This record gives sequence, C-alpha cells and structure tokens, in this order.
Amino acid sequence: MADAGLGRTVDEPARNAALAWIVTLALVAFAINHGLAESYRWFAFTGFAVAIVVLPVVAFRDPLAMPPWELLALVAVPVVDATLFGQSPLTTVATYVAVAAVALVATVEIDRFTAVRMNHTFAIILVVLTTLAVAGTWNVAQWLADVTVGTNYVLDGRSQDAANRALMIDFAYAALAGLLASVVFGRYFSYAPNDSDQTRAYSPVDNAPGEAEPDDDAPDEEPDPVPSLIRDRLDAPDRTVEILSRTMQVALAVLLLYGFVTRDLTTVSNSAIALGITFLPAVFERDRRLPLEPGLVFWLTAAVFLHALGSAGLYSFIGPWDSLTHTVSASIVAAAGYAVVRAIDLHTDEIYFPPRMLIAFILVFVLAFGVLWELLEFALDWSAQQLGLSAVVAQHGLSDTIVDLFYDVVGAGVAAIWGSFYLTELSNRIASQLEN
Repeated sequence: MADAGLGRTVDEPARNAALAWIVTLALVAFAINHGLAESYRWFAFTGFAVAIVVLPVVAFRDPLAMPPWELLALVAVPVVDATLFGQSPLTTVATYVAVAAVALVATVEIDRFTAVRMNHTFAIILVVLTTLAVAGTWNVAQWLADVTVGTNYVLDGRSQDAANRALMIDFAYAALAGLLASVVFGRYFSYAPNDSDQTRAYSPVDNAPGEAEPDDDAPDEEPDPVPSLIRDRLDAPDRTVEILSRTMQVALAVLLLYGFVTRDLTTVSNSAIALGITFLPAVFERDRRLPLEPGLVFWLTAAVFLHALGSAGLYSFIGPWDSLTHTVSASIVAAAGYAVVRAIDLHTDEIYFPPRMLIAFILVFVLAFGVLWELLEFALDWSAQQLGLSAVVAQHGLSDTIVDLFYDVVGAGVAAIWGSFYLTELSNRIASQLEN
C-alpha cells in the first residue's frame, strides 16, 4: 500500500505503524512520569502530542493510520531531555523542535486523512504557520495556568518585562524552528499532485460514513452562516457606511495635523500610517480592478481608526481599548486570510479546503500572525529605546502580550463565523484576477 500526497511513500505501512506505536507508547510513559513528578507542563505537552498522533487511529479505528515514525522521534527528543536532565539549555531549543515536529505531524495527517488538498508550497507555509500558532497557544495556555491555578510557568519569578523578553526569545526560537521544519519538509516529503484522491487509503474525516466525496466539478456553494434576521439587522445602506468611513478618514487627517502641531512623533506616525491604509481600497480598485464593498472599506477603516485613537492617548485612559483594537485588527487579518485562501481554492484544483477546515486555517493564520506581530512590536520598542526615540508601538509587559494574543483569537473567531457573508464575493473577484 502506498501513501500519496504530502506523506512520503510508505512501502511497509505495518512496519511504520509498529515503530510509530513504539515511540507513541514511550511518549505515553514519559507523560505519566511527568504527571507523577508534578511536572504538569511537560505532562500537558506530551499528552497533546499523543492526542494529535492517535486522532486518525481513533477516527478510522485502524491501528495502521499512523504518521511517519521519524516525526514522532523528533517530538520525543525534548521530552526525553526534560525527563532525564530536567530544565537544561537544550530543552528550550528542543521544545520548539518538538513544536515544529507536531506541526509537521498535523500537516501530514491533514493531507492524508481529510478532504483537504494542498500543493507543496502551500503545505510548507502551513507548517511554518502551525509552528508559530502552536507556540502562541502553548504560551497562552501556560499563562492561563499561572493566573487560574497559581503555577509559575511563564513568570518563573521574573518581572513582567523580563518574562516578556524571555517570551519574545521563545517566539523567535519558534519562528526559527518553523523555518527549519519547512526545509526538512521540502527535503523529506514528496508531493504527488492531485493523485491523492485516487489512492488515499482512508475516506476524508470531513465526510460522514458513506457520504460521497465532494464533487470538484460542482459549483462551490457555502451556506450563509449569518441567519437572515441577524443579517438584515446588520445591513446598513451603502451611503451611510460610506459617510461613516469618510468621517473617520477626516478624523484621522485632523489627528495627523494635531500631531504635527504638538510635535508628537507617535501620533504623527500612527495617524499617517492609518490614514494611508484607508486609501488602500481605492488603490486596489484603480490598479487591480478589485472593488471592495462599502462594508469592507468601513471594516478596514474602523480598525486603523481605533488604533490611531488608542495611540493618541486612549490606550492609557481606557484599559480595554487595546483589547478592542486587537480584536478588530485580528478580524481584518483573518478576513484577508479567508478571502485569499478561498480565492486560491476557487482558482486551482491543487488546493481545496472544506468550509470547516478553512475556519481552522483562519485561526492558525491569525495566531501565527499575532506571534509575528508581537515579535515586530518588541523589536521596534527595543530599537526605539536603544536610539532614545519615542516608540511607534510599545509592549507593556507579559500580560499585555498574552492578552493581545487572546483577543487575536477572538477577532479570528469573529471573521471566521461572520466573515464569509461579506467575503465570498471578494474571494470570487480575487479568483477572477488570478485567472487573468
């Protein structure tokens, strides 16, 4: 039996499954050991890895439905290190090797055991994004444990600023591990375009037992996720939406002038960038012939307008303002990811994401982007401090970073649940542009 798709060809699936089960059982033993030793962080990480590995086995009730055993060995490296040597310098680096390995396992399983189709380039990008998203989720989970049950995983006796700096270093390790994982992926795995549908050993888990495979020739139709009653209440006349967008643009221009008069570099830079972003829809329409509905223009304008107001002083006076802006901004990022991936899905047969899997991809995409944004924010803040300048964007300790990531997920959920109502037509237009 041969595995097509992103997983490499396995001539002896029984042998691969046997070796994979040996590594998996070893991981289970290590997890139990960490639990008995009250090392709950490693217990949770190892248990999560095992759950990812055995998910296809449970779904298909087939003990041979295992990923390549070599990937599981990579996952086991930091677990063994932490078990035998405790917290060592190697463990910090090896942890993100394991995170990347889990991302590789998840990508292989998605391709082999679901209806998702990916070409080689898209799969490599997904490995990097998943690594960053897992790193972000893992640190948010540890912080939640610190807050709710009194553990000390993230702070570890350090100040907020010191712990945040350590977190940024961890995120940098995760980004590096994701890039290295993508290189390993490109060399280790072979991709057979579009034959996986004919040679898959398993039916996609997105389909119920006995349910037919999706017909690629059938028109792509998605149910409207917004009930008509709510949709009608959310709708507003285009003219009203346009007036609101123009009003915010004028307010940004006034804020920019105020920044010049008061010589406030932070206000000038933030309002100028925000004002420039609001003109992007007009640029897309003129240069790319990609008109955006007034509702989408309002969505984008509101996101940058709220951030500019925060930079002008509301972040200091209104505590939840930062969370609000992150939620709205994350919804924009999620919307962009949704529209582009959906357009690629419509444009090429090499990539296919069922609606439910597309929602999962949006969450991964936004979490990964959130991690990269926090790294960029930290780099800009640190550089401004070294140069004695006022930071355009700044971080305010560990809690600020973690809460930002949490509300990134909230924004992703908003876009994933409600966004397709506004974004389906945009995706169709992008797909048309790709065909030209």
